[in-house]
Amino acid sequence: MRGEFVYLRPVEKEDMRSFYQAVHEQEIRDMTGTRNTFTMEQLYAHYEEITNDSTRYDFAICLLESHEILGDLSILEIDKINQKAGFRISLHNTNYLNKGYGTEAVQLALQFTFEKLKLNRLQLEVFSHNIRGIKSYEKAGFKQEGIIRQSIYLNNHFSDEIIMGMLQKEYFDLHQK
Repeated sequence: MRGEFVYLRPVEKEDMRSFYQAVHEQEIRDMTGTRNTFTMEQLYAHYEEITNDSTRYDFAICLLESHEILGDLSILEIDKINQKAGFRISLHNTNYLNKGYGTEAVQLALQFTFEKLKLNRLQLEVFSHNIRGIKSYEKAGFKQEGIIRQSIYLNNHFSDEIIMGMLQKEYFDLHQK
């Protein structure tokens, strides 16, 4: 799946080097609420686990012009009976922030979810301190559905967990075809 600046491809084992960089960058960990860092062996084990999980799709976000991996995203916990799934995204380096790459990757994920998988609902959780993420999700058309108050204590501060979702009808209303 290709956009104007980025494309999505299935995650490969070699991509774990970029994941390693991400989990060792404090600002990236803070945005996702990740407390731990991981070894390469743990990341390789994670790769094997996600590769064999039929309830998810994991994609590398790559720059079109250089094929450099910028981050990753997942459509996960796919529930075919109820036609819904969860969503997560992470850019792996702060140099990639505020350039529109994440927003474009979210749009590609929505296209995959609603046009290819034909699901009815996509949901995500984002922490209230992740202002960039919230703005990107709103720009893509996600709607705030609820707040779990003071859900995480990070950097001597409580943050809320915001639940956001998009329905298939809302996606197609935004992307008249």
